[in-house]
Amino acid sequence: MSERQGGTRPCPIHLLASRHTITKSKKVRESVFTAKRIFLSGASSGIGLAIAKLLVAQGHEVWGTSRNPEKIPALLRLHPLRLDLADPCSVDEAFNAALAEADHFDVLINNAGSGHFGPAENLSAEAIANQFQVLVFGHLQLMKLAMPAMRSHGHGLIINVTSLASRLPVPFMAAYNAAKAAMAAFTMSIQLELPDSRVRIVDLEPGDICTEFNNAVNKSAQQDPRYEASVAKTWTMVERNMAAAPKPESVARRVCALIEQTNPPPRVTVGDAFQSKIAPLIFRFLPQRVRIWGLKKYYGI
Repeated sequence: MSERQGGTRPCPIHLLASRHTITKSKKVRESVFTAKRIFLSGASSGIGLAIAKLLVAQGHEVWGTSRNPEKIPALLRLHPLRLDLADPCSVDEAFNAALAEADHFDVLINNAGSGHFGPAENLSAEAIANQFQVLVFGHLQLMKLAMPAMRSHGHGLIINVTSLASRLPVPFMAAYNAAKAAMAAFTMSIQLELPDSRVRIVDLEPGDICTEFNNAVNKSAQQDPRYEASVAKTWTMVERNMAAAPKPESVARRVCALIEQTNPPPRVTVGDAFQSKIAPLIFRFLPQRVRIWGLKKYYGI
């Protein structure tokens, strides 16, 4: 049998082998891992600790902070640092020391925080100021330190851990809700201003997550009989939700996925399906009066 014009016909086995080699080569290129250098605030407990553990387990280098760095576990590639967000000098010192050691940071995760529980009417100016310093101003200071360093390095990712409470407030946590909403709004403002920047910014909004956060919440010492029943009902519901909530590892997995994305989404919610998906979608289209009614029903007040 004569050969066809243009040369011999390639063997099917060779074609299959060639395709297999190309596919394998492509998969190898896609699976190449690049370790990142990450600055993480609030690494000694809860969500922050889960994030730190998973990041270093995956091979990343993490500089993790806490007011009490001795509480951060001794893990390979996890560098503990003391940082108190209530003290601007502490923020400067911790970040600059870490940057000098790391040379650069690929990722900043603003996670550290605290809460205050009690009637808004009885909140002291000091308590409100503390919430905003820890949850807003301290994190903004870290962003202002990180952004120039990331820009000069050519890229960077900032993940601001806010809260679904910024959109669906928790009763008797007014200062916390307001501070988280402020941080979410500031994050979106920067996203608007840096559309072409190689520094990406993500607003990560967890719902209820099963941590010891409630144990660290500052409760109002002032007893007010006008609010006593509602406060008790709300706290019972908050505790119940927390006990049934997803584990902090669910947030850690989401964070690890985000830092591998070239163009991560500007806002991400994480938590159980109702809190993180259904409730925000429904509440978006409801009148304010109905939103308030629904939240009061949810918390039993």
